[in-house]
Amino acid sequence: MEDKALTTRVILVRHGESTYNVLRKVQGHFDESYLTDAGEAAARQVGSALQGLSFSAAYSSPLQRAKQTATLILSALEQQDSSGSVPPLQLRDDLKEINLALWEGLDFDEVERRFPEGYRLWRDRPHELSMQVPNENGTTEFFPVPALYEQAKQFWREVLPDHAGETILVVAHSGINRALLSTAIGLQPESYQTFYQSNCGISVLNFARGLGQPVQLESVNLTGHMGEVLPKTRQGQRGPRLLLVRHGETDWNRQKRFQGQIDVPLNDQGRVQAEQAGAFLQSVAIAKAVSSPMLRPKETAEAILKRHPGLNLELDENLCEISHGLWEGKLEEEIEQGYPGLLAQWQSAPETVQMPEGENLQQVWDRAIAAWDAIVQSAAQLDPPGITLVVAHDAVNKAILCYLAGAGPERFWAFKQGNGAVSVIDYPHGIESRPVIQAMNITTHLGGVLDRTAAGAL
Repeated sequence: MEDKALTTRVILVRHGESTYNVLRKVQGHFDESYLTDAGEAAARQVGSALQGLSFSAAYSSPLQRAKQTATLILSALEQQDSSGSVPPLQLRDDLKEINLALWEGLDFDEVERRFPEGYRLWRDRPHELSMQVPNENGTTEFFPVPALYEQAKQFWREVLPDHAGETILVVAHSGINRALLSTAIGLQPESYQTFYQSNCGISVLNFARGLGQPVQLESVNLTGHMGEVLPKTRQGQRGPRLLLVRHGETDWNRQKRFQGQIDVPLNDQGRVQAEQAGAFLQSVAIAKAVSSPMLRPKETAEAILKRHPGLNLELDENLCEISHGLWEGKLEEEIEQGYPGLLAQWQSAPETVQMPEGENLQQVWDRAIAAWDAIVQSAAQLDPPGITLVVAHDAVNKAILCYLAGAGPERFWAFKQGNGAVSVIDYPHGIESRPVIQAMNITTHLGGVLDRTAAGAL
């Protein structure tokens, strides 16, 4: 999906740190929790980070922790914008947090003691968790996660048609934000744990039209505006953390020329981006590094590792970019002339395209996932533990991110990968359990919340 097709931008924010967050209590629909001083400060930092964006509408959950956050963000925007164009806040019940009626107000340790089977389901298979909820006829069985996904779909269906060509702000909660991200790209409730949402983390979504139409996750869970290089690891995390990086810009990226497996080096801007990525990750404890052997990711990885002396860079051919075959070296108009209609098919249904004398997405999938799984196995065996850096390409990274989210090749265009971007993947319960995308396509080290890197061909 090309950027020119995107018409609605959504800036999605989770509320700031709340009193129940600090106490590790279940919040859900419970509305006793309110922002801490740190939560209020972080909300103002969101407002500063969003300076320069013009919002047509602002929506929030009516629960006070989200409403407080949204109000503080809009107040910060008003202080920076003297034109009076900051929109009023609209409260919507379909942005409320997940309904965990029987647990709300309890701390998580007590939930684990009193509801051991339910807690296990919540941790491992939350879409299967059910609760017996009282009603006028006794009780009824309620599945919180599937219900939340329907709630998220309702929000998208009702709100998106009103904002074609506009940018809107949405402030809500961890659970509903996960459901909003998942339903936007067509994932099912089984994907509930896929995307992490930090307090005051920012995500950016670009919709072509309404729900069910092409959509791009431009970024997920940006936290740099709060002084966090990367989102914090979870308490008690047992598995490894990996960083997935796309190479810096090349001249062919800038020209929108298909490069594929032609070994194009970084241009001057790409080398700057690689250095910026290195500075951004300087304080991160990288213990292992793997790259595609092609020049552009290898140069990017080497720039990052200059700040981590003593680490050897491993090269894996399975991380090479997709082979575009006879498309390589060509601009879009040249491809359309030589292969009428195939470029449009690649942009709308990429999983159906066999590149002339090149690869199809399934072939890229198979080798990229084999490489990723092997790297994860190796990362889990690091002694002492540390973070693993993986540097590759647009198509390869997209394939890996789809795999991690439980999506197939048909979702290929849903994940943006900017030049020099960093994504963060954790295995909180070990490598045999589902991974979590802690953050995706971080480009704030290159300047601002929005990804402004080259939108060129792969």
